[in-house]
Amino acid sequence: MMKQIQRFGGAMYTPVLIFAFSGLVVGLTILLRNPIFVGTLSNPDTTWFKIIKTIEEGGWTVFRQMPILFAIGLPISLAKTSNARACMESFVIYMSYNYFISSILNYWGPALNIDFSQPIGAGTGLTTIGGVKTLDTSIIGAIVVAGMVVYFHDKYFDKKLPDFLGIFQGSAFVVIVSFIPTLLLAVATAIIWPKVQNGIGSLQIFLASSGSLGVWIYTFLERLLIPTGLHHFIYTPFTYGPAVVDEGITKFWAENLTHFSQLTVPLKSVFPQGGFSLFGNSKIFGAIGIAIAFYFTSKSEKKKAVIGLLIPATLTAVLVGITEPLEFTFLFIAPVLFIIHSILAASMAAIMYSFGVVGSMGSGLINTATLNWIPLFKNHSTMVFTQIAIGIIFIGIYAFAFKVIIEKMDLKTPGREEDEEVKLYSKADFKLKAEGNSKIKSQFDEIAYNILIGLGDTENIVDVTNCATRLRLTVKDPNLVQGAGYFKQIGTHGVVKNGSAIQIIVGLSVPQVRESFEKLLNNSEELVTVQA
Repeated sequence: MMKQIQRFGGAMYTPVLIFAFSGLVVGLTILLRNPIFVGTLSNPDTTWFKIIKTIEEGGWTVFRQMPILFAIGLPISLAKTSNARACMESFVIYMSYNYFISSILNYWGPALNIDFSQPIGAGTGLTTIGGVKTLDTSIIGAIVVAGMVVYFHDKYFDKKLPDFLGIFQGSAFVVIVSFIPTLLLAVATAIIWPKVQNGIGSLQIFLASSGSLGVWIYTFLERLLIPTGLHHFIYTPFTYGPAVVDEGITKFWAENLTHFSQLTVPLKSVFPQGGFSLFGNSKIFGAIGIAIAFYFTSKSEKKKAVIGLLIPATLTAVLVGITEPLEFTFLFIAPVLFIIHSILAASMAAIMYSFGVVGSMGSGLINTATLNWIPLFKNHSTMVFTQIAIGIIFIGIYAFAFKVIIEKMDLKTPGREEDEEVKLYSKADFKLKAEGNSKIKSQFDEIAYNILIGLGDTENIVDVTNCATRLRLTVKDPNLVQGAGYFKQIGTHGVVKNGSAIQIIVGLSVPQVRESFEKLLNNSEELVTVQA
């Protein structure tokens, strides 16, 4: 069960990774039509405004169609075979689900205490998804439907039907077997979800009034649950769902950014929910402090190698908010440090919030600057400087705390490991042996090939999926899997073993590596085995 939940958590990164670019486009275009920065060009009658607004509309695509994006995006990582077909099936069934709900509420809305005739909007519980007026289940409905479709896809997509029923094989059969369960799910949703919406409304009131303690608990759990993959379920309803504000903090903040930037009152007083999007500060300031501690606690002869490891991992965390490459360098070899990291991240967010810092800061420096610091600076420079000052202080706290604990407990963090002999073939050997393999054509193919060999070759692989930075696999015999030294030498950030569940820390190129990996699996007869 936990393995399946982890697969869901990792799969949610597939659509989420698109948000970074879209958020950047929205942030910049909002900035470029803000009267504080462009003066009279912000007048809606100007050509400048019309051009910028047109570009902005494209940036809003993923936020306005977020449920559909999740319904289509999750099967990319979750389906074991024919992922593209699974995405099509998920779209068809998800839209059927919303059509079912729309019809149910149209006929039986009054019996369910729902006024389906009212226009959609905040507080109504209604929305439009793909042109269909329906209950606003946000991404939750999409996740449930996508999970159901993936289950039926993996079970029935390859089922052979009698020849005279052959037209109903494959995707058609998956849709057929999903149809009645989808109708039943829609009925259950129409009955249950309005009660959930009422509960969410109560949660909004509670969290908005819970102050710094609520921010601390939320941020602590968001960090602490990263090893399990369950942290997605903590932040996603807040950041992209309706947990504290309709349609999520990210979209609400961007839509109201121009208004917020022109206010002169403290933003905490008008948008206290923004405290639940401060966890990204640990990705900026915390990451720097951790890297400093690792460098100064590493052995002198290994400092150059440690810098080579830390610079790309830290920049990835600081600039775009992807922390796995850095956090997984110590997560499983020194879990006590991760607990300290979670405590410090929560404390930093809570202290910032208590000093009036709010916003949309769930990602890295690029996101924080474009959607917060730059547009807010004129009227809220004090808040910006307060945030940066607290962040710098926490860089020092992180570095000091990590350094003391590493040295006190003699933790084997990067640069402190015992020398490990790893028998590994050279690149020259690889290229020589792979010359006859026509399927290896790129650097992604090369690293995928090396990973495959390190995992015990094709016959040892049960299944494979990925999250933002990790290749997640199940193997038949974990004893055939090479150690961390092997995987670091081939260019990955390492390996995490939990029985037959294996995670290879690849980095942001993991989607391309997974594609190459699956290509090698599907053409295993062409592989050239390399002896390590």
